[in-house]
Amino acid sequence: MRERIILIGGGGHCKVVVSILRELNKFEIIGISDVPEKLGERVLDVPIKFTDGELRKIFDSGVRYAFITVGSVGNPRKRIELFQKAKSIGFELPVIISKNAVVSSDAKIGEGTVIMPGVIINPGVRIGKNAIVNTGAIIEHDAFIDDHVHIAPGVTLSGNVRIGCCSHIGTGASVIQEVQIGNNVIVGAGAVVVKDIPDNVVAKGVPARW
Repeated sequence: MRERIILIGGGGHCKVVVSILRELNKFEIIGISDVPEKLGERVLDVPIKFTDGELRKIFDSGVRYAFITVGSVGNPRKRIELFQKAKSIGFELPVIISKNAVVSSDAKIGEGTVIMPGVIINPGVRIGKNAIVNTGAIIEHDAFIDDHVHIAPGVTLSGNVRIGCCSHIGTGASVIQEVQIGNNVIVGAGAVVVKDIPDNVVAKGVPARW
């Protein structure tokens, strides 16, 4: 019997998570929660039929799993807020890994993180909670990705790279080996990072500057 799950946040990111969940066939999606203005809309064919204010009631009805399906473009504040809310209610947030991703059995991945199709994650990698590793990203050996990070489509992280909490690595960016990127950093699309980046900056270009 499949476990029931509520998805929190409708939109483009939610579409991909729905697709992965259906492919895995481990959960029954009971619906999506979002703001009241979106009630009645559908993501693929899954209805937005709850508001975020109803999450406690959903948990009390016996649903034990939730997943944050709000995307993140640079600022993960809303994802963090919803993740913390779901945890405080008592929901379990699974790790969701596409069947079309290649993930080393040695990798460690935190709760609430999604690994999208085409991703490659090699041995020794550690990924925190509530992270997104998006389509086609390559995470090389011994990389560390902290909580609430978004690794956008087509990113390449070389070996022993470290990405700090709440950072965003933009589409197609590359980070060379041993580089450390701080907390709350935005790395622009297509950037090439060849040296460490401090906290709280926006880095872009080839090579990346801030």
